[in-house]
Amino acid sequence: MDFKLPKLHWQILIGLILGVMFGTQITLGTTFLNINLFDTVNLIGNLFLNALKMMVVPLIISTIILGTARIAQEKDLGRLGGMTFTYYAITGAIAVFIGLFVLNLAKPGIINGEPAQHLLGLTQLDETLLAGVEATSQAGFSHFLYRLLPPNIVHAANEGQLLGLIVFSLLFGYGTRHLKPSLRKAFLKFWEASFEVLMYITNIIIRFAPIGVFAFMAKVAATTGLDALRPLASFFFVIVVALSIHIFILLPLLLFTIGRVNPLKHFKAMLPALLTAFSTSSSAATLPITIECVEERAGVSNKVSSFVLPLGATINMDGTALYECGVVMFLAQVYGLDLSFTQQLTIAIAALLTSVGVAGIPSASLVAIIVILSYLGLPMEAVAIILAIDRPLDMARTAVNVFSDSCGAVIIGRLEGEKNILTS
Repeated sequence: MDFKLPKLHWQILIGLILGVMFGTQITLGTTFLNINLFDTVNLIGNLFLNALKMMVVPLIISTIILGTARIAQEKDLGRLGGMTFTYYAITGAIAVFIGLFVLNLAKPGIINGEPAQHLLGLTQLDETLLAGVEATSQAGFSHFLYRLLPPNIVHAANEGQLLGLIVFSLLFGYGTRHLKPSLRKAFLKFWEASFEVLMYITNIIIRFAPIGVFAFMAKVAATTGLDALRPLASFFFVIVVALSIHIFILLPLLLFTIGRVNPLKHFKAMLPALLTAFSTSSSAATLPITIECVEERAGVSNKVSSFVLPLGATINMDGTALYECGVVMFLAQVYGLDLSFTQQLTIAIAALLTSVGVAGIPSASLVAIIVILSYLGLPMEAVAIILAIDRPLDMARTAVNVFSDSCGAVIIGRLEGEKNILTS
């Protein structure tokens, strides 16, 4: 009988549990065969984090350029395109502000009135980093706009100022619209090949996530004990609540008020796609089933679904944007930072921008979170803490992404005058 490994999310859960168990049994000075066990797990965790950080810049460039170039080729960017982009922009913005509201209300990064930094084993921010965060806050929105258009894109990327790289990639991809057909075809082939290679490497790195989670949780448990689980559990449930508000209240409200359809019927029609999205954590892999459900079960025309859904799988990431915003707010609370309204607004905009560039693959939003942390000046090590609960939340937010896409197809179909949508 062939032995099969459990699915990745179960491997990560096992890694989390074993890491906590192992970490509670060691101290900073525990050795085995003259090897310091704490230093070993710390090294393994940092290697995994470095591998993720290594992929940030090439992933941003390839995914955004390729996605924008494909959109730029669309011939039908008139009325249908206008409604589609408007819907995606509105629902994405609402999702981000739901995340901001819930995180500000619940404050999962504050435990017993104190920042959870020490509970999670994170190092104290030094004066240089604190000065950088304060400078970002005082600079205001104009500083954010300046970061969007840096004078030297290579220098900005090297310094971790990745928002400018996103804008450059968007402009570069859109510029392909004006290429000759032969040049455009060659251009797309190059970036498609680059994207495939980068996805292959990223997926290899993600396969090591259970080991990375084991190492990080062992380090945290060895430093602080089981107390580290409390802020993580709090954050997990707060994000689940925020995602639930979006998928069970906001989107059904849009279906009922604008689409004039029964939201319960749409949930029933989309059930196969939602289950697939939840189990695979990939909106791209779910796309064929999403199209089938929207056309065959909801009754939307192929004209609308064939335009709205592939575009949505590329740029409409409501759940992802909400999650990215929530992670950054949580980590700011963990470090004891009181973010100003301007900073929270720029986090919201950055979450929307980066979610557009996130490919529909598992855990890709970790790359986007690193981008936003770099803008605020927070250390990248904080991302490692989220790895322990990222996978189940990835499953949930992917389902939100897919359901939002399907709602967009239904609403736009109704606005286009289609009468047979969700009639049975």
